Amino acid sequence: MKQTLKNIYYFFPVQLFMLHFRKFQILLVCWYVLGSTINSGFMKNYGADALFFSPEYLGDVNALSAFIVGIALGVFFMSWNITTFILHSKRCKFLATTTKPFLKYCINNAALPLLFLAFYFYKLIIFDSKKELMNTGEIALVIAGILGGIILLVAVSFAYFFGAEKRIQRTIAPIIGKAAHFNVNYYSGNPETEIPGLKVSAYLGEWFRFKKPRNISHYNQEFLDTVFKRHHLSGILSIVLSFAFLIVVGFYMDSPFFEAPAAASILIFFAAMTAVIGALSYFLQSWSLPVFIILILFADVLYKNEIIDNRNKAYGLNYSNKTDQPVYDKSSLQKLCTPEKIAADKENMLQVLANWKSKQTGDKPVMVFINVSGGGLRSGTFVMNTLQKLDSAVNGKLMRHTMLISGASGGMLAATYYRELYRQQQKDSLPDLYNPVYSDNIAKDLLNPLFSSMVARDIFSPAQKFTVGNFKYVKDRGYAFEQKLNRNSGNVLDKQLKEYSHAERAAEIPLIIFNSTINRDGRRMMVSTQPISFMMKPLVFAGDANASPDAVDFAAMFAKQDPLHIRLLTALRMNATFPYVLPNVWLPSNPVIDVMDAGLRDNYGMETTLRFIENFRDWLKANTSKIIILQIRDRNQDNWQEPLETGAVTDFFIKPGTMLQHNWYKIQDFSETDQYSYLQADFDSVLQRISFMYVPETEEKGAALNFHLTAREKKAVRESFNSTYNQVSLKRIKDLLK
Repeated sequence: MKQTLKNIYYFFPVQLFMLHFRKFQILLVCWYVLGSTINSGFMKNYGADALFFSPEYLGDVNALSAFIVGIALGVFFMSWNITTFILHSKRCKFLATTTKPFLKYCINNAALPLLFLAFYFYKLIIFDSKKELMNTGEIALVIAGILGGIILLVAVSFAYFFGAEKRIQRTIAPIIGKAAHFNVNYYSGNPETEIPGLKVSAYLGEWFRFKKPRNISHYNQEFLDTVFKRHHLSGILSIVLSFAFLIVVGFYMDSPFFEAPAAASILIFFAAMTAVIGALSYFLQSWSLPVFIILILFADVLYKNEIIDNRNKAYGLNYSNKTDQPVYDKSSLQKLCTPEKIAADKENMLQVLANWKSKQTGDKPVMVFINVSGGGLRSGTFVMNTLQKLDSAVNGKLMRHTMLISGASGGMLAATYYRELYRQQQKDSLPDLYNPVYSDNIAKDLLNPLFSSMVARDIFSPAQKFTVGNFKYVKDRGYAFEQKLNRNSGNVLDKQLKEYSHAERAAEIPLIIFNSTINRDGRRMMVSTQPISFMMKPLVFAGDANASPDAVDFAAMFAKQDPLHIRLLTALRMNATFPYVLPNVWLPSNPVIDVMDAGLRDNYGMETTLRFIENFRDWLKANTSKIIILQIRDRNQDNWQEPLETGAVTDFFIKPGTMLQHNWYKIQDFSETDQYSYLQADFDSVLQRISFMYVPETEEKGAALNFHLTAREKKAVRESFNSTYNQVSLKRIKDLLK
C-alpha cells in the first residue's frame, strides 16, 4: 500500500500538477480568472459568464460560434503547454530521450485543462438550459462545437510539432553519432533519486500507456540541452505565428466575419499573456520583475512626451488646432457662463420652448421630460420596449409632448435610437415605429467587437486610421463599438450632431443633452446642439462670478474645434463609457481632460432635468398644465436591493473601500429625490414624477449590467413592462396625455 501511494505521488502527471503550484505561480492567474468566471464569480454582475456559455457569432449562438471558442480554448491550452514546457523541461529531462517529447509532456500535463473543461461543460449545461432556454440538442451542438474547435487546433499544433521533431532529429544526428556522449556515467547511486529535477516513477506515453522513465545518468548534458532547445525554438516560433495571425486579423476587423465571440477574444488574450509571462520568466529568470518595471517606466516616459499615444478621441472633433486649444481652469469656465452669456442662451432656449408649445394643442399643454438610467443592454432593452409600448398606448403623443431627454449609458442608446426612428417617421420614411424589431436591434450584442478589437487591434495590430470629415482617427475598440451599434440600429445613427441642430431648435424632435463625467474633477461635460451655459451652474449661483461651474457646455468650450462635427455615435459612447470595457475619450484642452460614463455623476438623468426646469420655472408655470418627469430605470427605486453584506471575515478590510462604489447609484437616488422634493414643493401638483422600473423576479435572476444579454434576460426585461407597478404608471400617463 505504501509503495502504491508512493508510485501515485511520483506519477509524472501528479508531479507536474503540483509543480505548477510551486513554480511560476503567476501563470495560474489566468486559470483562476477563467475558473472564477465560469463559476459565475468574477464579473458576474457584468455577465462575463454568459460570454463563455452562449458565445455569439454573426448574431447567432450555434455550433459555429462554439467552434470558434473551441479553437481559442485550444490556443490557450497549447500556449499553456508550450510555455510550461519551456519553463519546466529542465526538471523532466528524461523526456529528451523519448520520441515526441512535447506530445508526451502535453499528455502528462493535461490534468488542469481537463479539469477546467469538465467544469466548463458542467456549468454550461446548467446555464444554457436555464438561462438561454436551449433544449438538449442545442446544448449538445454547442459542446460539440467547442470540442471540435479544441480537437482541430490541437491536431494542427501537433502536426506542426511532429514536423519539427523530424527536423530536430536530423539536426542532432551528429551529436548522437558521438559515442563519447553516451558512455560516460555522470551519476551514481539509486537511479530514481538521482534523476535530475522531478522524481518520476512513471509517466503516460503515447496512447496513454504507463511507462518507466529512462535512466539518463549516462547522457551528456549537451545532448539533453540541445534536444530541448530545439523544441523550445519550435514552441516560440508557433507563438510568434499566432501573434502574426492576430495582427493580420486586426486589419480586417471592420468586417463582421472577423468579429470573434467575446469569449474567444478573452481566451486568446490570456494565451498571449501566458506566453509573454513565460518568455520574461525564461529569458530573464530572476531579473524578470525588475525588467518589467523598467519597461513600464520607459513606456510611461514615452506616453508623457506623446511619443506613443493610445488615447481615444472624439470622432469629428478637431485635434489639429493646437494653438487655440481651450484652457481648462476655473477662470476659463467662468467666462463661458457669464450673466450675459447665460441670458443669451436662455433667450435661445425660450424660443425652443415656444416652438415646442406651437406644436401642441391647448393653451397649457403637458410637457414631458424623459429620464433614462444607465445599465448596459438591460437598460437599453427595457427603455426601448417601454418607449414603444408607452407611445403606442397614448396614440403617438409621447414624443410630441417630450421636451428633453437625458440620462446615461444603455438607456441613452435606446432613447437616442427611438428619437431617430421618430424623426424618420416624421419624414414618412418609417412605416411602423412600434415594430418589435427595433427592440430586438437594441438588445443585440455589443461585446464581441469590443473584445475582438481590444485583442486584435488595441494590443497587437499597428494603428489603423479612418476619416471623419477632414480628420483622421485611430481605429480601436471605441471605434468598433460605434460601428457595431450603428449596424445593430440599421445604420441610422451614423450622423454628426450638426445634422440635428435645426430639428431640435424647431422642436421637431425632443432635445437631447448627452452628459459624460470629467475624470479630472467629476464635473459634467454636457453635449448639446443648443447653447446651454445656463446649465453650468445652479440657478442660485448664476450671477455669482466667483462661483465655480459644476458642468461644462461642450460646444462653448470647444468652439474652435468644430464641436458639432462630432458623430452622434461618439456622443453616445462618451455618455456610455464603461470603465475598462470602453476607452475614456480625451479632449483637446490644456491641461488635457478625459471623460467617461455619465452614470458616475447622474445615472438617472434627473439632475439635468431638474436644473433645466429650475432655469425656466416661470415660463413652465405660465405655459404648461402638467410637467411629467418620466423616469425609465433598470433599478428598483426603494433601494433595499443588493446590500453590501457578505458575512465574511474580509468585510473588515473590504467594506470601507467598497462601500462608496457599491452604493453609488443609491446615493445618487437619495440625493436626486431630495432635490426633486424641493422643486416639487414649488410647483405643487403641476410637477409629477412617474417611474417605470425593470424589476427581476429575484435578485439572482436579474439581467447583468452588460453589453450582452442572454435569451432569458431579453425575455424577462421585456416582460417586466407588464408588472403591476408599471401598469399603474402606464394608467397615470394615459390619463395625463388624453
